[in-house]
Amino acid sequence: MIRRRMAVALGALAAAATLAVAVPGSAFAAEGVLVINGAEYEDPSGCYAIDYFPSSVSNHTDAIAEVHSGPDCTGQVEWLVYPGETYHTETAQSVFIL
Repeated sequence: MIRRRMAVALGALAAAATLAVAVPGSAFAAEGVLVINGAEYEDPSGCYAIDYFPSSVSNHTDAIAEVHSGPDCTGQVEWLVYPGETYHTETAQSVFIL
C-alpha cells in the first residue's frame, strides 16, 4: 500500500515537472505592428525573413528592430529601426525583434 502511494506521488511529481518544462513561461514580444515589405506582424517576436529587394522595414512597435545582413538573423546588424521609423534596404536578409 505504501509503495503504491509512493509510486502515485512520484508519478504525479514527474508529470508536474514535465508540464513545467514543456509549457513556456511568460512570453516576451514587442507590442504593436512590424511591417516588412507590406506584410504586417502583430506583436512580433523573433526573426523574420526579408525575401525580396528593395525592401522596407516599418517599426510600429515599442521595441527596437535589428536589421541583419544574413539570413536567419545572422551576420552583421545593418541597421537599428527604432519605434516609429522606417528603413529601406537592398542588402539585408532578416529582421529580429524581441
